[in-house]
Amino acid sequence: MIRIALDVMGGDNAPAVEIEGVSRALAELGEDVLIQLVGLPSVIEAELARHPELDRSRVEIVEATEVIGQADKPLVAIRRKQNSSIVLGLGLQKAGKSDAFVSSGNTGAILAASTLLLRLHSGVERATVATPFPTADRPVVVLDGGANVDCSPRELQSFAYLGSVYVRDILRVAEPVVGLLNIGEEDEKGNAVTKEAHRLLQESDGLNYIGNIEGNDMIAGHSKFGHVDVVVCDGFVGNIVLKFYESVARLVLRLVKDNAPDILERDDVQEVFRVLDYSQYGGAPLLGVKGVVIICHGSSSANAIKNALRVAVQAVEAGLSDHIAATFSAREAASQA
Repeated sequence: MIRIALDVMGGDNAPAVEIEGVSRALAELGEDVLIQLVGLPSVIEAELARHPELDRSRVEIVEATEVIGQADKPLVAIRRKQNSSIVLGLGLQKAGKSDAFVSSGNTGAILAASTLLLRLHSGVERATVATPFPTADRPVVVLDGGANVDCSPRELQSFAYLGSVYVRDILRVAEPVVGLLNIGEEDEKGNAVTKEAHRLLQESDGLNYIGNIEGNDMIAGHSKFGHVDVVVCDGFVGNIVLKFYESVARLVLRLVKDNAPDILERDDVQEVFRVLDYSQYGGAPLLGVKGVVIICHGSSSANAIKNALRVAVQAVEAGLSDHIAATFSAREAASQA
């Protein structure tokens, strides 16, 4: 049995969107998946009553009487709100009663609580948010997506390893290619941090690193050196790129609706916008902690929640956390040899 704890109280439209997402997910996921609904039981029961199609034998309710809001300060909130859906949801995994945690709640609180409760794998510098981006080819994974604003060169190197394991396990790419997001492809480009990170990545064993890439290479899915699967950057840059990327997709859709609405009825055009829809990729995994944590947008749709639950199941089935532990253990052993 795979047990996925879902914070049903954290999203902008909670709990309606979360429960709808659960209903859709259970219709597609295997019978061995159980969803643990973490939140206020009365609120959850009222929402479940609107979904008679949902198999109640495949969900259980875990009472959480508090909610960490988006405006709450993360560390203060997780210490003061021990009965919140985030703290209790992650606590299930820490206690071995759950296999993964999914939330649309306060990102900072999820990051802090995951680090404090689940702890980091040995050798991991910092946990990082890995965000899948659609491209003209197959998706690329960008990390950090906003969890760590300032990063050291060694932390960026660590992100490259984390992203590579994720792409192998979830996107099924046997030999992921890594690029460092920079303002130019040449070795001497960038600031002090990216220059040193570039040097470290070049010297890293077990990474398929092709060098510096530029912003336009992300959209294309490749640079002049070839395809890219993992794009490494600090969270300041990564979050700006993420928000910009999503806004471009919305802009294109609006322009089409305003100027050529009829073509939206075409199947091929609908497929294009499906690829650009962030909800197709679910949430962003928090990599580096001892467990599986998926972070969703606060404004996530039911489709996004469904796909976040799917990714969580895939991560558990693939043994993602164990593979990360093995990768960093091998790095430590090699450095001591």
